[in-house]
Amino acid sequence: MNTAAPALSALPAASLLRLIWLASPALPVGGFSYSEGLEAAVDAGLVSNEAEAADWLVAQLQLGQARSDLAVLAQAVTAWREANLERIRQLNDWVLHTRETSELRLQSEQMGRSLVEWLRHDEAAASLPLAECAALPPTYPVALALAASSSDATPRDIALACAFGWAENMMQAAIKAVPLGQSAGQRILARLAQAIPPAVEHALSLADGERQAFTPMLAILSCQHEVQYSRLFRS
Repeated sequence: MNTAAPALSALPAASLLRLIWLASPALPVGGFSYSEGLEAAVDAGLVSNEAEAADWLVAQLQLGQARSDLAVLAQAVTAWREANLERIRQLNDWVLHTRETSELRLQSEQMGRSLVEWLRHDEAAASLPLAECAALPPTYPVALALAASSSDATPRDIALACAFGWAENMMQAAIKAVPLGQSAGQRILARLAQAIPPAVEHALSLADGERQAFTPMLAILSCQHEVQYSRLFRS
């Protein structure tokens, strides 16, 4: 009797490449201009070297992204595929209502709006309901879910790719803000890559009542960053 687990089908090359593209911090939606509180942590002396930067970002992935945006992203992918606009509105409202500071909310709104505008000029997105998305107006996780919903990727694939894109962006922010060298940045990215799969599994397991956005230290630092005298980033 053959008890081997069935082989998983590979994501088609075109779908994989599009998913990598959509998740890339090089996409012109403004992600590079945000540090999500990391710059304020550096200014406050909480992050001053490679080890502290890696610890900070892993904690942010586990306590922030895995409990909120990644969960919304995965759920929104399914909702877009089912054309469930009421569900989309609920998820989008949840993101807006749980941003703990004005600059974090503005980041999600700006990146969501910019992504929809970019999709208007993308032939592969011609069949997507961009007008309905723009009318929300969309937060970034909801807009990103729409962008990825036309692919053959599963919500898990999409969440993994987007989590790695977030990690790449935050690693680059650490290089600039601490500052650190490129090799240190790659070691930080390796730490984050190890932490991403369990973070995504946790995000996928969350029901609506289990999502949360409670990172008080990050919220305090974000508030301080809004009036920080000298800064490189918008958050």
